[in-house]
Amino acid sequence: MKDEYDFSKMKSRKNPYVSKLKKTVTIRLGEDVIDYFKEMAEETGVPYQSLINLYLRDCAAHHKKIDISWHTKP
Repeated sequence: MKDEYDFSKMKSRKNPYVSKLKKTVTIRLGEDVIDYFKEMAEETGVPYQSLINLYLRDCAAHHKKIDISWHTKP
């Protein structure tokens, strides 16, 4: 193995995994929701943002739909 390598003549190429990287977004979540996932993070050792991402990914994978029915008083 060489002590030093010369990378100056290397050709660059695009990262093939760039499309699978996470995208930063701003989202407003209720404090109770954040507390729930932070508590779960402490129990599992998985960062709470990763847990939220895993949960949302599961929803998307299973095409889960939310029932948004606004109950109004007659």
